[in-house]
This record gives sequence, C-alpha cells and structure tokens, in this order.
Amino acid sequence: MEYRELPRGGERISVIGVGTSVIGESEPAEAQATFEEALASGINYVDLAAGHGGAFPALGAALRAGAAGRRGDLMLQVHFGNDFDRETGAYAWTGDLETMRRSVDWQLSELGTDYIDFAFIHCVDAEADLESFVHGGALDHVIRLRDEGVVRHLGLSSHTPSLAHRGLDLGVIDMLMFSVNPVYDYGKGDYGIGEVPERQALYRRCEAEGVGIAVMKPFAGGQLLDAGTSPFGAALTPFQCLQYALDKPAVLTALPGVRSRRELREALAFLEASPEERDYAVLSEFAPVEAEGACVYCNHCQPCPAGLNVALINKYYDLDLAGDPLAAGHYAKLEPKAGDCVGCGHCDERCPFKVTQSARMREIAAHFGA
Repeated sequence: MEYRELPRGGERISVIGVGTSVIGESEPAEAQATFEEALASGINYVDLAAGHGGAFPALGAALRAGAAGRRGDLMLQVHFGNDFDRETGAYAWTGDLETMRRSVDWQLSELGTDYIDFAFIHCVDAEADLESFVHGGALDHVIRLRDEGVVRHLGLSSHTPSLAHRGLDLGVIDMLMFSVNPVYDYGKGDYGIGEVPERQALYRRCEAEGVGIAVMKPFAGGQLLDAGTSPFGAALTPFQCLQYALDKPAVLTALPGVRSRRELREALAFLEASPEERDYAVLSEFAPVEAEGACVYCNHCQPCPAGLNVALINKYYDLDLAGDPLAAGHYAKLEPKAGDCVGCGHCDERCPFKVTQSARMREIAAHFGA
C-alpha cells in the first residue's frame, strides 16, 4: 500500500480507500469479509457516506473480529447529514440537527466506536444546503465535538466547486471530499459542475491551504468503464481513472465504491499496475478546447533527456501562482530545475495536452530565478 500525509495533522492515509455507496446492499457476510480484507491489505481509510445502512453493522463486525487496536489503525469519514431507516437501511439526506445527532449516534453504536476521525458536512450541492448547516446549528455542533476530542478533523463533501470554495472559506475544513474524474472535470455528466479552469483552481487551492482531497466517484459511477455509457464514447480502465485522480493537487486518497471482495481486489490491483497500464494520455483525444495547453501532470512527457521532472516543476509553479507558501521551497529542492532545460522539444512532441513545455520551462525558470 502507498500512503500520503494529511497536511493538517500528519496522518498517513492509504491512496486507495473504501467507498461505501453500494456495499451495504451486499450480503452481510460478504460485506464484512470485504472490509476485513481491505484492512488486511493496508487500507486505512473508509468513507461512510453510505448508500445503505447495512454498511455500518458490517464494518462494525469487521472491527470486532480483528485484533485489538484495529479501530486505531483505521480512519473513518462519518457524515453529518446522511440518515438511514433503521428497518430497511434506506438512505436519506437531512439538514435537521436533531436528526443528524440521532443518526450519527446510531452509526457510532453500530461501528462500536466513540470517536470520529473525519466529521463531514454532507453533500453540499446547493446554496440552501450550506446555509442549513451553518445557520441550523450543525456546523457549531461538529466544531464543539472537535473541541471536546470526539472529532479529530472536519470535512465537507460536494460536487460543486463554488460551494466547495465557500466551505473552505469557513476556515475549519481539513479534508474535502470531491468528485474527481475526467467526465466531471471536462464538464460532462450530471455532476460535471464548473468549467475546467474552475475545477483545477479548486484542487490547487486545497493544496495551497493544506486541505486534503478524498476522491469520490473516481469512475464517474462506472460510466467511464464502459464505452456504451462513457460520455467520450470510449472506455477507460480503473487504473487510468485512479491515476488521473491521484495526480491532481491535494489528492490524498481515491475511494472507489466496492460491493465485494472481487471488486476490492480489482481496485487494489492498481498498486501493482505498470506505468503503461496507468497512463491516461488517451484523454487528450477527448479534452475540450479550454483544457488544451494546461499541464495535468500526467508524466507522459517522460523521460526528459536532461533529467527534468517536468510534471513536478509544472505543479510547483501552478501552486506558487495559487498562493501555496511551500511551493517555492519545494521547487528550490528540485535538481535539475526548469532553467536546466536544453530546449530539445522532446516533451513538446510527447505532450498529449498540447502544452509547449520547452517554452513553459523558460517561463518557470524566470519566475523562480533558476
């Protein structure tokens, strides 16, 4: 397993986590076994924006079946705003504080835990949703739980860049759950909200401010994996989708929804996939005009004859322009730097997104002075 560090707290988070959108509808024994296998594989991050209440007793059983200390090895995203029918398991959204309290109390009881690693303001996709959380008492309640030590970190989930920015403006968010995939980033599908530059700016803002991103819907709800449903008319592989998400600034973990051990193993196979299997340069054939000329840090330009890490140089430059106070320091530690570019044009020819990287290296070298 690979891990990335949460800037605000230092926790090491597995790059592949578990999404629970569908697992609650599986047979309880299979759901429990899937969670147990996830933990055994090194996954330490589970999102509980569950599509069905059955996810909670299944994960609770997996935690009880494990060795002592298993709960301490796992980080849970618990959402304030999702509610479940106790008899049918059906999901519902709520903005009512008392309903949230009862729901979260039930979730924690089923999980067998008395603390929350990441308490999320759930599914903010309309102005009224955010207003309900802020002015209805839910936000203050979660902040109190954090101050009391019941909650370790606060988070927010959204598909809407403008509202995600509003959430970040609150100054209390350590983790953003956001839908990152080529369908939505390129303005396709029901949740393709925001223009290409707006979405990319959100990712860079999170990186600049030390807010991690947990990726929901890395496969666009499965659309991308089937040529018949893909808005591009062509299928991508799970490996390509996961690498695309993990290459975005601030992304710490991708959370594919799994319903069985088989689907879990398919996601975990990403860790053994070759660079060629992860390469998503084919996306250049589908990218809208406004996405051309923008580096997406895909590394398709490698290897550089002069040894430059072109993607990382671009990333630190973009982050510095976005106001990241650490970007210049990170850039200064790179060897070689943009100024060492020999202008051979190798990267210009290989860039699938039509970035003239040799000219950009000169621009970056002038910006940083090296």
